[in-house]
Amino acid sequence: MSLAVAARLARRELRGGLGGFRIFLLCLTLGVGAIAAVGSVGSAIEAGLAREGRALLGGDAELELTYRFAGDAERAWLDENAAAWGEVVDFRSMAVGPDGDRALTQVKGIDANWPLVGEARFEPAMSVAQMLAGRDGLPGAALERVLIDRLGLEVGDTVRLGTQDFALMAALEREPDSVSTGFALGPRTLVGLAPLREAGLLGAGSMFETSYRLVLNEGDTLDRVRRSLIDTFHDAGIRWRDSTRAVPGVARFVDRIGAFLVLVGLAGLAVGGIGVSAAVRAYLDAKTGVIATLKTLGAEGRTIFAVYFLQIGALTLLGVGLGVALGAGALLVAAPFAQESLPVPLQAGIYWQPLGEAALYGVLTALVFTLWPLSRVEQVRAAALFRGIGGGTRARPRPGPLLALILSVAALIAAAVLFSGTWQLALGAALGIAGALAILSVVALGLRALARRAARTRALRGKTALRLALGAVGNPREGAVAVVLSLGLGLTVLASVGQIDTNLRNAISTEMPDRAPSFFFLDIQPDQVDRFRGIVSGFEGVHDIQLAPQLRGVISQINDRPAREYGSHWVLRGDRGVTYAAEQGDLRLTQGEWWPDGYDGPPLISFGAEEGAELGLSLGDTITVNVMGRDITGTIANFRELDFSTGGIGFVMTFNPAAFAGAPHTVIATLRAPEGSEGAILRAVGDALPNVTAIPIRETTQRVAEALDALAAATSIAALATLATGFVVLIGAAAAGERARVFEAAVLKTVGATRGRILLSFALRSVLMGGAAGLVAIGAGGLAAWAVITQVMELTYRFAPGSALSVVVGGILAVLLAGLVFALRPLAARPAGILRAQE
Repeated sequence: MSLAVAARLARRELRGGLGGFRIFLLCLTLGVGAIAAVGSVGSAIEAGLAREGRALLGGDAELELTYRFAGDAERAWLDENAAAWGEVVDFRSMAVGPDGDRALTQVKGIDANWPLVGEARFEPAMSVAQMLAGRDGLPGAALERVLIDRLGLEVGDTVRLGTQDFALMAALEREPDSVSTGFALGPRTLVGLAPLREAGLLGAGSMFETSYRLVLNEGDTLDRVRRSLIDTFHDAGIRWRDSTRAVPGVARFVDRIGAFLVLVGLAGLAVGGIGVSAAVRAYLDAKTGVIATLKTLGAEGRTIFAVYFLQIGALTLLGVGLGVALGAGALLVAAPFAQESLPVPLQAGIYWQPLGEAALYGVLTALVFTLWPLSRVEQVRAAALFRGIGGGTRARPRPGPLLALILSVAALIAAAVLFSGTWQLALGAALGIAGALAILSVVALGLRALARRAARTRALRGKTALRLALGAVGNPREGAVAVVLSLGLGLTVLASVGQIDTNLRNAISTEMPDRAPSFFFLDIQPDQVDRFRGIVSGFEGVHDIQLAPQLRGVISQINDRPAREYGSHWVLRGDRGVTYAAEQGDLRLTQGEWWPDGYDGPPLISFGAEEGAELGLSLGDTITVNVMGRDITGTIANFRELDFSTGGIGFVMTFNPAAFAGAPHTVIATLRAPEGSEGAILRAVGDALPNVTAIPIRETTQRVAEALDALAAATSIAALATLATGFVVLIGAAAAGERARVFEAAVLKTVGATRGRILLSFALRSVLMGGAAGLVAIGAGGLAAWAVITQVMELTYRFAPGSALSVVVGGILAVLLAGLVFALRPLAARPAGILRAQE
């Protein structure tokens, strides 16, 4: 028979409706829809960032300096190359209320031109000029509402920064360029730049960043202005950012979390694939008579394959199309509501690239999970099909479909690697899904074999309900394998997410404060070190006081080559903390030797061993660091161990003291103090040294934990979508077995079984399958979480029993619910009518 004949037969069979393919379509639609929705949201955020780039950045372009203001030459360049420009200073400090209460705040000092683009909003409503004007001879300030509440302030009260008092004019409701400033350790305070200079917080060596936002002259281009900046100030340590990529950190985060959620979505699609495979197998079993008739009439195996391949292909396209529409529609519907709660702009629309990627994933998944059951049918003889054993055949597929199956798996993994942008994560996720499916398959087959054997043991005599349940689980037609595979994989994803989230929160809320110091103190001037030490040493229980000089620098060159040629390692992104030390102290070297006492030769560097290995550095390599506009080139003399998990002082680069002789800098300090003494220490240091910024570690960890909430919520939603797909597969398996349960219930009623005992038997088989899936999910999910926590995040992993118990209970309840819904008809059926209908 020709392909045209096969297509005609396929079309005729499809006229009979979608009976048997509803689960097939639902699984594909949910899986593709979840991936399409995640990809569309990511594209919408990227489009929003691009559209609002000028407002988010505060101008067409930004020049950023570290610990200094622009000089006369740089200001003259701004006047020449910008139609308008403004100056903004950003740093951390302590805000002090009229009653002496203190709170950490992120201060932004602005000039009269702010904001060049966008609009600030205050409560009560006023202009920026009115806010800056202040009252009663004091300059004005605007604070975020949470900071006002924390200090117990009201509009009109006085708030102090350093040595300068400010009049609280309004609550800051909207800051147009807030996203571009990145993560802040404290709520925002907005003040004028001129009075801020009088507060004693911006002295030589203080930690602050200065940004110069500019609006281009009409007809000018970003490329020309950028080239002019590089040509004029190529060694001044100026960082450039423009509106085409206003918030690269946010864009990078969106890319990474989007890739991760797509991979979680692929796990959901794999769960749906199990339902697809089960639906195809059930459909082909129901077509035993049709296939037998076609073979009797002379149809070849390839023709049978083509008939049903075309049918399933058409339905696959329908399911993928519905999933794409679902994903696109979800963005359009949810965008107006989500925009209010998102800190980044969202531009709703139809984004064809993520929709195309989701469609490709759906088609490839359908191929992977349907080729095997399809190709096995064509190998079965007509006589076997007429005897009704076609569905249980173990005939191997011929080489052609088998090769197509292998190529489909490879293409699916390749697509995940290509589209995710992080091949290690994608490949690891693919291997993890494959490994989980393999483990679940072994467990499902083992459960079926053990149940079949246990049902025949003498120990269960008299326990009718349990024996019936075990016998049913051991029956291949009960669908135990499909149930354990689909539910187990969904629960595995949920278990790994739960374990990772619990371990991260424990590390942040418990381990970090226990291992980390109680405070970080910043901006201590060198001549204030002795006074600071005397103040904090006067408190009982304060110990482990550590101090270190600090400067900030940007790595511009490695071995006389631009640093960007060494990749995008975090050490090379932005400015890094730099210190100097004369003695090795407690530092542990892994390679090289420390410089001798009194060394006064060319600059030498002690570099972090792990970071150096990741960058491919070795002893004798040179690194050029731009510190306050001055290039300092040092030679790596040794590598040393770094442990950032303690939360203490740690620098990737430590120079010999002579390398920074005469350079203005500040000192940072850490200490440990008894719980409950933090307030008194803050007041004492703040009163004596108002320029010093104190960062309480416990408060900081709370803000980090808050930042994790959105990530955990997004990941959990994706995992629940996977679980929902698994539940659909459960419904399909339960629905497929309903006819067999009706006959089983009729026989049991005939021999005297009560409805309660029959229902108990149905419930027990659900508990056995759900419990098995949950237990395997705990093991596989725990292993995945251990790998992420210990190998990627380098934290200590602790098994979370509460999360694990919820997974097992959830698995049992899911199977129990799906099974009992389809137990109502068997329980209500009358035995006489059922048994008379059997041939």
